[in-house]
Amino acid sequence: MRIAVPNKGRLHDPALDLLERAGLHVENGAARQLYAETVDPDVTILYVRTADIPEYISDGAADLGITGLDQVREAEVENVVPMLDLGFGRCRLVLAAPEAGDITSAEDVAGRTVATEFPNVARRFFDERGIDVDLVEVSGATELTPHVDMADAIIDITSTGTTLQMNRLAEIEQVLESSVHLFARSDIAADRKARQITMALESVLSAEGKRYLMMNAPRDRLDDIRDVLPGLGGPTIMDIAGDDKVAVHAVVDERDVFETINAVKENGASGILVTEIERLVE
Repeated sequence: MRIAVPNKGRLHDPALDLLERAGLHVENGAARQLYAETVDPDVTILYVRTADIPEYISDGAADLGITGLDQVREAEVENVVPMLDLGFGRCRLVLAAPEAGDITSAEDVAGRTVATEFPNVARRFFDERGIDVDLVEVSGATELTPHVDMADAIIDITSTGTTLQMNRLAEIEQVLESSVHLFARSDIAADRKARQITMALESVLSAEGKRYLMMNAPRDRLDDIRDVLPGLGGPTIMDIAGDDKVAVHAVVDERDVFETINAVKENGASGILVTEIERLVE
């Protein structure tokens, strides 16, 4: 099973970190290397340009890939399907125009020039609205084009909107909301190994923001403790040999830990221990 991951840029480190936390430790993953083995002999990592990952999956060079939804939509590959939203790299593709200009809606762009690094996404956006525009494909510095008379508006990626504001551009309309996903070729999506990898990554994401809470509690106060535990699916209760207390284990949200510890303590709990959770399979 070959997994294509971004070879550099802002998605490279988060993608590798997620694979590591899922147990797919990369071996001999030196800089500038084109591929690397993992601790699973059946899984290999391919280092690929982010924009090329959809094509690698579609053509069979890779079976799975980690890249942005925007890149897959731009590649227009029909046999590449999303397996899991990985929750990072969130951004939006937006239509923007000069703040002081007369463009205030997508319809105002009709008959004008729009610069973008995403011509396929842009073309679909305007075609769906029946708006005829002249698209100019650029490979960078898209925000500059309206100020040098290359375009009247742009379609570009934004995360916080700060770059648009710095370049005196106003957002007109959202074109696409994107985040990084695990993708698979459609004929691989149901494969056992592909599902195992998806579950491993999902277990890491499920564990984020969760803590494992353990304590000893008086048997006669269990109902009170259950009432104050915001646990995932209820606590696990275990007898303690030679003791009239029981062990109570529960998964709780990290934001609830402070109040929960105080609440169970007031209800007689002792030996309270809180630990991080690396993976959680639900």
